[in-house]
Amino acid sequence: MTPPPTAAATTTGRSLDALRVNPAWAKLPLFDRSKWKRVRFGEVVRQLKEEVDPQSGEVERYVAGEHMETENVHIRKWGMVGDGYLGPAFIRRFRNGQVLYGSRRTYLKKVAVAEWDGVTANTTFVLEAIEGKLIQELLPWLMLSERFTKHSVQESKGSTNPYINFPDIAKFEFALPPLDQQRRIADVLQVTDKFMEASIAQRNALTVLKRAAFEQRTTVGKSKFPTRMLGDVATSQYGLSCPLMESGEYPILRMMNYDEELVAASDLKHADMPGEVAANYTLEHGDILFNRTNSAELVGKVGIFKLNGRYLFASYLVRIKTDKSVLLPEFLNFYMNSDSGQKAIRAFATPGVSQTNISAGNLMKVRIPVPPLADQAKVVVELSAIAAAKRTAMRHIESQRTVLREMANVIFG
Repeated sequence: MTPPPTAAATTTGRSLDALRVNPAWAKLPLFDRSKWKRVRFGEVVRQLKEEVDPQSGEVERYVAGEHMETENVHIRKWGMVGDGYLGPAFIRRFRNGQVLYGSRRTYLKKVAVAEWDGVTANTTFVLEAIEGKLIQELLPWLMLSERFTKHSVQESKGSTNPYINFPDIAKFEFALPPLDQQRRIADVLQVTDKFMEASIAQRNALTVLKRAAFEQRTTVGKSKFPTRMLGDVATSQYGLSCPLMESGEYPILRMMNYDEELVAASDLKHADMPGEVAANYTLEHGDILFNRTNSAELVGKVGIFKLNGRYLFASYLVRIKTDKSVLLPEFLNFYMNSDSGQKAIRAFATPGVSQTNISAGNLMKVRIPVPPLADQAKVVVELSAIAAAKRTAMRHIESQRTVLREMANVIFG
């Protein structure tokens, strides 16, 4: 008799989009609220104000606001004491396991768990759950719930750089589970977080692998293949300048429509125009879209168009069409997104009053490696497989982040 398929086997071949969270999960006995009681945040959490002189040698690392990421309980970046002047605000000692909370612009949801001792500024709260009332492992997820963030934003003071004081968040009320339920809930949240961390590690490893694979395949020493100016093997066209609307006949791709080297159909605007005008800006598979102006962070974004349907592109974008008898558009896309490609592109950037710019004319001056087509095809096949795996890892990350967010909101909603 054929054994029944395992849970893993039954999902083989199904797309991630077909997998859904059971809508009844919040009704499990784990979330039975019959013994939960209403408390204030300040009744179960204390603010710690232990001071330390960064120059005393007692701490090696410091955490500033920019080191904490939105909705990420892990501190992935930090500074080393002694690297530079910290300023008088960096006096607040934190210890392993304590929770850090950015009290400025609290809508950014900067909540992190310290995994080592260090120092931070006095504008970052150092928090600890009161033993016997709230377990420490549950504290960061409570503070990442939508209700907590909404309360914190509403209680903030100031307009340019809004801030909150601890007595204001201490007033936040929520339903607190008994300690045994807290432990089980925290375990579920932490396991999900560990899965997300594994996916993040996989994504990062694939990023390094793709970067190394491209550089290895296209350079040996200073150059492995001859280089040519982009304008010799491709043409460029500025995008369409027209009023954009929430709805209309033609969807318009803009500077935010990039997703891991692809052009994405998210957050679309639309426009109406005569068909002969639209025809001049209709994208075809293999077109490269380059973001030519905006902040230094966004300038140089590149993606290849592979969407189904009719799309046009906005004026801040440049369409690049390659001579496919010489240069594969997929190869060009990987090059322009590589470290070498971005460095070559940004060398032609001209700073403006409020924006950085790279004109289509200057873009066409960028020199690119042009291997034989057979070699380009091999690079494309190899890097496409890595890029696909990376996109899968990123979908896992987003799914796991959604589960964590939904659980926090259900528990503390």
